[in-house]
Amino acid sequence: MDQLQQKIICPGPVTCLTASPNGLYVLAGVAESIYLWEVSNGNLLAILNRHYQDLTCLCFTDDSSHFLSGAKDCLALVWNLYNVLQAEPSQIPDPRHVWSRHSLPITDLCCGFGGPLARAATASLDQTAKLWEISSGELLLSVLFDVGIMAVTLDLSEYHMFCGGMDGSIFQVDLCAWPVQRDRTFQTERENGKVFKGHRNQVTCLSVSTDGSLLLSGSHDETVRLWDIQSKQCLKTMNHKGPVTNAFIVLAPSNMVNPDGKPSVPLPKFSRHLHGTESSDEPGTEGVTLRLGLHQQEPGQSYLEKAERMYSQMYSTREKNLVGDQEHLTIQVSELEEEVSNLRKINKDLFDFSTRIITKPAK
Repeated sequence: MDQLQQKIICPGPVTCLTASPNGLYVLAGVAESIYLWEVSNGNLLAILNRHYQDLTCLCFTDDSSHFLSGAKDCLALVWNLYNVLQAEPSQIPDPRHVWSRHSLPITDLCCGFGGPLARAATASLDQTAKLWEISSGELLLSVLFDVGIMAVTLDLSEYHMFCGGMDGSIFQVDLCAWPVQRDRTFQTERENGKVFKGHRNQVTCLSVSTDGSLLLSGSHDETVRLWDIQSKQCLKTMNHKGPVTNAFIVLAPSNMVNPDGKPSVPLPKFSRHLHGTESSDEPGTEGVTLRLGLHQQEPGQSYLEKAERMYSQMYSTREKNLVGDQEHLTIQVSELEEEVSNLRKINKDLFDFSTRIITKPAK
């Protein structure tokens, strides 16, 4: 068994957990609150309290620009990560969208591809799965089943939505079916060829392979099953010693086949207090903190602002070459290009220095 690399003490039981695809942030649901950490330094950046009951699921968009949260209060919220990072610690930012069309607790969430233009699926105990558009917040599709839905996922091409039921059935919904209807009812008797049967208890998780040929499912019947999507046949069953709460398919990392492969950068200690508050001044937390997108704190222009000004002057100067003194303008352009080159070097040096500080192994 692999050695435990990090143990994070949270204020309460964690009901859901996810990491951003770019590897920079970690989200955890604790009771009705969402905790956001920065992976590189372990700082707790935000605690979001906009749900009224316990969190059940969290997921990021594929570009890490937004994340979604679902809870027992029947609400699914869409958050803009940039707005969350910009908010003051004393303020709770507003979610971009509040989806309130479910009538019972949300059980699962899934985001497609496209970043802020992606589609998202929600599952609920109200026996429905719904498909939404993140950019507009509009409801695109609602499918009614005869059992509560505990898990939902989309294939890579987003032609199909797979929904796991409380009775152990897995339903395949065609998203490109004609005619297009926003409200549909999945009739098991008529669509028997689109049902995966094998689990003896509720399905808790679903995942589709990148080529769209395989479906992985986990269940409270203590098994994980691998299915062929086209034939609906179970290819493999893996038994466990307790209910399966999560399982998913990922691309194998490059060092997976190396028995001596270990993470080169150890995880820092995750803080239990909001970054920037007095209570976060714990021993051993000194270091350089990089926060992308924050407003400039010091008076005057930053080097990035200077670079932007230099570029604008340079381009405006080139436009005036036709009516100005050609030789004088050429000299001025050369000087501006040299300044821009120096600013780029400063930018690279700062980045390299910050990277060395962040990735320096803990003593």
